[in-house]
Amino acid sequence: MKLSLLTRFTGQSGLGITASMSNVLDDPNIGPETIAEPLRRAIGDRYLTYALSTIMHRALPDARDGLKPVHRRILYAMRELRLSSTGGFRKSAKISGDVMGNYHPHGDAAIYDAMARLAQDFAVRYPLVDGQGNFGNIDGDNPAASRYTEARMTAVAEALLEGLNENAVDFRDNYDGTLTEPVVLPATFPNLLANGSSGIAVGMATNIPPHNIAELCDACLHLIRTPDARDDTLLKYVPGPDFPTGGVIVEPPENIAQAYRTGRGSFRLRCCYEVEDMGRGQWQIVVTEIPYQVQKSKLIEKIAELIQTKKVPILADVRDESAEDIRLILEPRSKNVEPDVLMGMLYRNSDLEVRFSLNMNVLIDGLTPKVCSMKEVLRAFLDFRQEVLIRRSTHRMEKIDHRLEVLEGLVVAFLNLDRVIDIIRYDDDPKAALMRENWSKAHVRAKDEADYVPPGPDEGELSELQAESILNMRLRSLRRLEEMELLREQSELMEERAGLEDLLDSETLQWESIAAQLKEVKKKFGKDYEYGARRTLIEEAAEVEEVPLEAMIDREPTTVVCSQMGWIRAMTGHIDLNRELKFKDGDAPRFMFHAETTDRLLAFGSNGRFYTVSAANLPGGRGMGEPLRLMVDLPNEAEIVDLFIHQPGRKLLVASSAGDGFVVPEDEVLAQTRTGKQVLNVKQDVRAQVCQPVTGDHVACVGENRKVLVFALEELPEMGRGKGVRLQKYKDGGLSDATTFTLSEGLSWLDPAGRTRTETELAEWTGKRAGAGRMAPRGFPRDNRFT
Repeated sequence: MKLSLLTRFTGQSGLGITASMSNVLDDPNIGPETIAEPLRRAIGDRYLTYALSTIMHRALPDARDGLKPVHRRILYAMRELRLSSTGGFRKSAKISGDVMGNYHPHGDAAIYDAMARLAQDFAVRYPLVDGQGNFGNIDGDNPAASRYTEARMTAVAEALLEGLNENAVDFRDNYDGTLTEPVVLPATFPNLLANGSSGIAVGMATNIPPHNIAELCDACLHLIRTPDARDDTLLKYVPGPDFPTGGVIVEPPENIAQAYRTGRGSFRLRCCYEVEDMGRGQWQIVVTEIPYQVQKSKLIEKIAELIQTKKVPILADVRDESAEDIRLILEPRSKNVEPDVLMGMLYRNSDLEVRFSLNMNVLIDGLTPKVCSMKEVLRAFLDFRQEVLIRRSTHRMEKIDHRLEVLEGLVVAFLNLDRVIDIIRYDDDPKAALMRENWSKAHVRAKDEADYVPPGPDEGELSELQAESILNMRLRSLRRLEEMELLREQSELMEERAGLEDLLDSETLQWESIAAQLKEVKKKFGKDYEYGARRTLIEEAAEVEEVPLEAMIDREPTTVVCSQMGWIRAMTGHIDLNRELKFKDGDAPRFMFHAETTDRLLAFGSNGRFYTVSAANLPGGRGMGEPLRLMVDLPNEAEIVDLFIHQPGRKLLVASSAGDGFVVPEDEVLAQTRTGKQVLNVKQDVRAQVCQPVTGDHVACVGENRKVLVFALEELPEMGRGKGVRLQKYKDGGLSDATTFTLSEGLSWLDPAGRTRTETELAEWTGKRAGAGRMAPRGFPRDNRFT
């Protein structure tokens, strides 16, 4: 373990570490004072460095442009390759190669995977890469190799890069110091929320759903107007996520508000479906949109598994008829149930409903990870936009000042054209001569044009830039029209510069300019844009009532057969119960009764647990059936005490071999899972012995000592779970059997000859509960059983 840790943090193999340590220890020039810190601290420091690198440079997005470094470098490299949204495509291998070689030395496969995801319109709300070729599909198929596909940027990606040439953001050296790359992109819209993000760092993670750009722009405009707006107010503009695959969000509004307020929460997302009328009362469900990040192929496999295991008995078949759009056909087994009921069952058992987690953990200033609310993320974006605006305006002013200086020199040249030509023609160093000359209004072009005097220096020398510009001027520029053009340009630039000065001096004008930019983005990428319209609906989840199983299954007669070894099957129709059936070698019939496919069966185990099985889910009667232990989680050491049809409202008498028992309502023993429901508590060698329907007013018990006790049923408590109370007291042995009966009708049993015998005079055996009882009457069965 120590060597593997050292290998991870030093990049050396165990053998290399051992050798290097040996060299260090053998070197006589290295003394004890050279070792500066313990190995534990050294490894801890390096692991902390690795963790911070993962958090800042790999897993968490920047709140300003919503990108991770790999995505930012892909877009910047595509810009350097001039792959605009209106230009041509380039091979993806060329793009990923440039990204890897120039900016991101982490392997071309990882880079290509990241680029391919930016091109998938089912994975990204607003694709940043326009892909040509196979870039994967919603079924989960992988993209083609990078040598087969081509790509270029989209208009949305260009909006993220807008202003990069105008000193809008800082640049830093790339990994080897040969080039520079932007620290962050000057995004014109809040891409973090627009496209979302997900990542796992060291000790923290992030998961942000995508949203609608137009709604985000409206929320930003509201924050500009009302900087102290409440978090809940923003929900009027951004009601919830907007996933690229559509769907329906059914999360309560208060939960959505809490999630956006705290930065943590989740959203229930369902598929969209339509009900197609097939005529004659038949119908089918057509799923047109599936939840975000659900692979269609795996979804179909899961639904097919539900059909095979009969967890959704009403569902008969699933088909995929998708082409460019999603079209999944769900065929019901019966037309007796509403489509909403079927979909409610599928929501609970499949990925037609998922829960998307929100964890808005981002680098709020590019350096510090923080779980932010939606307001904090939008505030960070707006503050960044203000910084970008100031930097771009300052850069533009510098460019204007540079151009005005050049124009001033050109205007002087036009005013003193003869002198300038003279210097250029005859002087050995015209540039130095132009800079030495003291230019004044004395040098005018012509007397008849003296009334036209453009602005220019009265006295002074030209700068080096002005002299260089005059020398680089072409002869064709000496015409009068060009001079007027220069004066017009000078006037326009002076006016633009005055506007920029006002903008930089006024914060109000800055926010007005940012608001105008956001309105332009909203217009460009709003409802008229290809991906602009909202796709995900937000509705309230309708409560689906629990429907009885018999309402979802066609009611058909069946005969349940269970062997002594626990193999169970269902024969079609009500067959003769005395009919001989085939069983495995050494096996024989034990339970055999008529039922219907809509019935639920209760199996009582010797461990005191009740297990619920649907008659419709039993295997067919052509074979030997299946072990009941495989259908429910019945332990190997437990046996089946009884198997019967559930009757709502009935009560059961349950008792253990120790003679303890109670009455339990049958409705309370129904189990919802395979593990069953514990009802009768038994310990050590004690096991569940009796499970009988309560039909009378008295209880009869018989022990292994053949003593019989009869007492009133009202002496037994009614419980949902427990050990129970003592039914009969024994010196040796335990309880053999117990039953309930009506005292006035007498107690019945089968004698050894198989005849039913009824005893009405029971005063001799009647007593209080927990008594010892008396020996059984003459003719009582030798197996100590009432039935």
